[in-house]
Amino acid sequence: MDPQWDNSLPIYRQLRDRVVAMILEGVLKEGDPLPSVRNVAADFRLNPLTVLKGYQQLVDEQLVEKRRGRGMFVSTGARKALMKDERQRFLEDEWPKVYQTIQRLGLTSEELLRVGAAAPAAPFPPTNAKGEPDDSGN
Repeated sequence: MDPQWDNSLPIYRQLRDRVVAMILEGVLKEGDPLPSVRNVAADFRLNPLTVLKGYQQLVDEQLVEKRRGRGMFVSTGARKALMKDERQRFLEDEWPKVYQTIQRLGLTSEELLRVGAAAPAAPFPPTNAKGEPDDSGN
């Protein structure tokens, strides 16, 4: 996790969002333990209650489960649920802004596809032969 915090959101929310990104990117898989509250608090110089509040949001969203005496673990189906929610959020919140920018700049679909094809990163999320999200890694 990146130790940089910005002032746009509360730190507990940023911490929650970073764990979500780690789940979506496959860094944390189903059944994996989350770093302990104490370790995260010490590593990032945060109040343990701030870390706990961020983790509790994940528990409330059923993305993480508490195991008494053992810690917190990524729940079964967390990545799939997140993928659905994040896609919907992108299409409703982010895509209209992106689309407006594309229109404003007069970019063509050919230009966008050419630039996208030249991008060095592998497609995310990984897709199967049918072009559907590949959840086999989970």
